[in-house]
Amino acid sequence: MNCCCSNLCRLFSIIASIIIGFITALLQITGVITLTPAFLWVALGIAIVYLAVLVLTAPRLRSCQDCVCSNLSLVTAGILGTSLTALILLAVTFAATSILGAIIAGALLLFLTLIVTASVCFVKCVANCGE
Repeated sequence: MNCCCSNLCRLFSIIASIIIGFITALLQITGVITLTPAFLWVALGIAIVYLAVLVLTAPRLRSCQDCVCSNLSLVTAGILGTSLTALILLAVTFAATSILGAIIAGALLLFLTLIVTASVCFVKCVANCGE
């Protein structure tokens, strides 16, 4: 199998995640949005479901090309980051305009966006394999 992947998709994924995380932090610090516990539980659930799907599908990709491996590492980083930040936000109550709370909320959305966008890159890479 020969995968011809560029780093453009992964770069777009990382840049989009950073932008979304930064905007979320700004909106959180100004009090425009708040993260409810229900959203945090949903984000944690999404991360756990993605992790389960990854564990079930990764062994099927026996030949780990550069494209597949790097996309899997991005998805895994997003899963671990989302889980960790969601648990922190669930465990500790921050004021609506707390700087630390805004930074962690921005990180949560950064990692959640990274899961979704890196998954798109992963599917695109797997679909282009063998062509």
